[in-house]
Amino acid sequence: MELLAEILVSFLLVVAGLFGLLGSFGLIKLDDTMRRLHAPTKATTLGVGGVLIASMIYFAVFLDRISYHELLITAFLFITAPITANFVAKAHMHRDVKERDLPGTGGTYGWAGYDEVGDEEQPIDTK
Repeated sequence: MELLAEILVSFLLVVAGLFGLLGSFGLIKLDDTMRRLHAPTKATTLGVGGVLIASMIYFAVFLDRISYHELLITAFLFITAPITANFVAKAHMHRDVKERDLPGTGGTYGWAGYDEVGDEEQPIDTK
């Protein structure tokens, strides 16, 4: 049983390392902000998830205890990564993309962050 757990933990760590490497490489090499956004939010999240699963298996098999820290880290990661990606995408769209260059939404409302009139800048409420 311990040999199988060692093999599984080793496999997960190698796969997680590859995902982390690919995510970092994609962050450097991709040319557009929206393309770069996928590298850390997808590949690197899977890499960190693999390390956390390997850690949970290690503690459960070799130290005979369940570690809840990894579950909390995983929950925090899966909650914050999409929110951060959404903020970065919205900032990029608001700064660099005009509303007329965006595809249609297919609904009755337009893109969030743009007013109905057009490409005019919206005032920022500092209250």
